[in-house]
Amino acid sequence: MAKGLIRPSAPPCDARSLKLIAGAWLAGVSLIIVAAMNMARPASAVPAFAQQTGQPCKSCHVGGFGPELTPFGREFKLGGYTLRAHASIPLAAMVIASVTHTRKDQHPPPEHLDRNDNFVPDQASLFLAGGVGGHFGGFAQVTYDGVARHWSWDNLDLRAVTKAKVFGADSIFGLSVNNSPTVQDAWNTLAAWSFPYTDTAVSPTPDAAPLIDGALAQNVLGVTAYGWIGSKVYVEAGSYTSPSRGTLDSLGADPFDPGSIHGLAPYGRIALQTKFGGGTFEVGASALQAALFPGRDRSSGLSDRYTDLGLDSSWQKPFGTDNVSINLRYEHERGDLRASCALGLIGEDNDPRCGRYDLNEVRATARYTLHDRVGLTLSAFDIHGSRNSNVFDGNGRPDSNGVMGQVDYTFWPDGKGPLGPLFNARVGVQFTAYGKFNGARHNFDGAGANAVDNNALRFFTWIAF
Repeated sequence: MAKGLIRPSAPPCDARSLKLIAGAWLAGVSLIIVAAMNMARPASAVPAFAQQTGQPCKSCHVGGFGPELTPFGREFKLGGYTLRAHASIPLAAMVIASVTHTRKDQHPPPEHLDRNDNFVPDQASLFLAGGVGGHFGGFAQVTYDGVARHWSWDNLDLRAVTKAKVFGADSIFGLSVNNSPTVQDAWNTLAAWSFPYTDTAVSPTPDAAPLIDGALAQNVLGVTAYGWIGSKVYVEAGSYTSPSRGTLDSLGADPFDPGSIHGLAPYGRIALQTKFGGGTFEVGASALQAALFPGRDRSSGLSDRYTDLGLDSSWQKPFGTDNVSINLRYEHERGDLRASCALGLIGEDNDPRCGRYDLNEVRATARYTLHDRVGLTLSAFDIHGSRNSNVFDGNGRPDSNGVMGQVDYTFWPDGKGPLGPLFNARVGVQFTAYGKFNGARHNFDGAGANAVDNNALRFFTWIAF
């Protein structure tokens, strides 16, 4: 795993600096929104799910902006994105830009960037998204990464569905072809769609994370079958494999990180949803098992083994135009990096515990949305596990914890923006504070860096059209 960045001391951000950052951010937001409002593009030229369903953003998304789904939004997704009120051309786009300040300067700075106070276009994405008839639908996303400065394929979820009766209950059965375990999930508890819904690669994040937390995203392709029975019981099972090196190269993905899957990687999911406390309550579990050849190197005859088991729960309740949601997740990973040890990538292969470790992750997020516009979010996270200096840098512990807060404002949740339901915008402020980082509170990298040095303040603009 990558070593932590070395950070010498630097003065914390003062009030004048924050005012300059905020002023530049607000000016940029204003220019972007004014430009968007004056586009001469006809509404029919940029259709999306909102136009297809005839529903405003707030019908499918909490706070009138993605990706957190309402019960209606979950039904639309599990129904294969096929609900249709109007004929539409299934094209959409989004742009995210931000300014990020870390408590101390980064040495060395991120590639192409300054040591601090970086304004970046985090990403720009194009979507092909919509339903075809009553049985097929989905979306495919292509993204330009403004930090890494390259294009690649992004999230993919293509579905074939049919309806049936199970014990008299209306039910849906479907197949999903997707490129990231959990991207097909309809709750905002699992990794692909959990908070934060937008972030940046500018500020450092902890090294240790379970494999299911996105390490396989866009590096695999899988098929899963699912059933949604009576809008109460969800079951899913399937598996993933690795496309060829040439295929991933052509799609803009790194074919060597985290490696190629040996055989198939099975994935399973179950969730129960019911009414509780005047809202919608869900409890579920997930499992992923994968054997990877690190760097696609098969010469050792061994593979690194990962087993991820998770529990999750969510509760969501509307109060007129207000909404409260709570999302919880626990993930346990048992790893054995036997191939990495045999290849000399880590440790010594004659050590029986060379690459063995256990890792635990807990995340809890609460969000309150006022009048479908103003969102207040607080999220706590904790990553901890067994000590292994071969696997984890620094003192050999993966421990990181902290809190993240966000305040955001959505301009047109009711679909009455400058292009009707085809345009929406959100602005927000995020703050991340660390208690531990990469195994320690103080001097986590052996060069004097402290966890709080990575505290980050981020102003962002998110436009979808």
